[in-house]
Amino acid sequence: MPNCTASKLNFSPLKRRAVEVNFDGGFVSSDAGVLLLRELDRRLGLLDAAAGVLADPRAPERIKHSTAAMLKQRVFGLCLGYEDLNDHAELRQDLLLQTAVERDGPLASAPTLCRLENRASRAAAWALHEVLVENFIASFTAPPEELILDFDATDDPVPGRQEERFFHGYYDSYCFLPLYVFCGEQLLVSYLRPSKIDAAKHAWAILALLTKRLQRAWPQVRIIFRGDSGFCRHQMLSWCARHGVSYIVGIAKNERLNALTAQPRAALAEAYAQTGSKQRTFAEFSYGAHSWHTERRVIARLEHSDKGDHPRYIVTNLSGEAQVLYEELYGARGEMENRSKETQLGLFADRTSCHYFAANQLRVLLASFAYVLFERLRALALCGTEWARLQATTLRSKLLKIGAVIVRNTRRIKVLLSSAYPYQALFNHAAAALRSP
Repeated sequence: MPNCTASKLNFSPLKRRAVEVNFDGGFVSSDAGVLLLRELDRRLGLLDAAAGVLADPRAPERIKHSTAAMLKQRVFGLCLGYEDLNDHAELRQDLLLQTAVERDGPLASAPTLCRLENRASRAAAWALHEVLVENFIASFTAPPEELILDFDATDDPVPGRQEERFFHGYYDSYCFLPLYVFCGEQLLVSYLRPSKIDAAKHAWAILALLTKRLQRAWPQVRIIFRGDSGFCRHQMLSWCARHGVSYIVGIAKNERLNALTAQPRAALAEAYAQTGSKQRTFAEFSYGAHSWHTERRVIARLEHSDKGDHPRYIVTNLSGEAQVLYEELYGARGEMENRSKETQLGLFADRTSCHYFAANQLRVLLASFAYVLFERLRALALCGTEWARLQATTLRSKLLKIGAVIVRNTRRIKVLLSSAYPYQALFNHAAAALRSP
């Protein structure tokens, strides 16, 4: 309810007119775009599916806020830019968020949402990941011929003494080391890990589980594992070879690799000295590290510029031209890194400030579900428009943060959007696309 005792604020006048401001405007929201998220989630059934796999130890007769309602409140809040539980102390009164959550009254308080987070468990994280994978499978109308699974580890600095926080020398901070798996722009895994481990820890098991489930859904699908040099592990590559999984993975440069490419690198250095322009070429050869039981195909991208000699190497079991594999296939993994940054920074997956590790894993997953909503919004509602490639933060400001006046009675909920909203045509387009089957 509006605060009728709020003090009046006086701003600089406009000519002869005084400019007076208070918070007595009644039922007004700055988040009218949440109705699009509601339609999208109803179409996908995503958050109801997530709620369905979470155990609820509360006495049924005493439940006021269902798990589904709290998940929707929290995930929609992240989509709208409200990363903190404290935001919900006032946000729970927003009529449009209540409508999106399918409620007619105040939503869950911050302490209630905190209790939801603190009852998280490893079993809950497993079940929610299954929901993400099943949503990915359901997004296809026809069996895909090929799936590229991008693995990436990143740092998540922690502000306090959370469980499982450790100092990481490479990142020079106390942090977690989450592992993300994307297929194209779709998120399949967001697995929070302590940082005292190898970057590839558990990646082998996750790849095996994903491959098994995807091949069960599509027996003929071709799966390609793609990652940086942190995932170049003999056991993973051998497993891929045994199970018909293709791979293209970075490999850290070393003295042996540099020795094998010494001649072409020297030629590039000489050509640069003569021309002053950057020189680049590609080479390939068979290579076996001491820990490997077999030799594998290595592709070298050799470059010499004003910054000096800069070779890079990848290992793969794919056939094809070396330059094409490096530039068009391996180089495309940079887009996946943009997606993980979008989840970490734009949707607050890095807000892992809970004490308990399982609660922080749940926070990462809630941000992941928010990412899925944005990705599906782009794919289903904005496909073919100039907004189809916008980042979540830009879509939030353009499509979700819209001022509206709400009139709610027993017969209808009337939402009056701002007449000056500049993107009305695109909003109408998105709404129509989400209402269509």
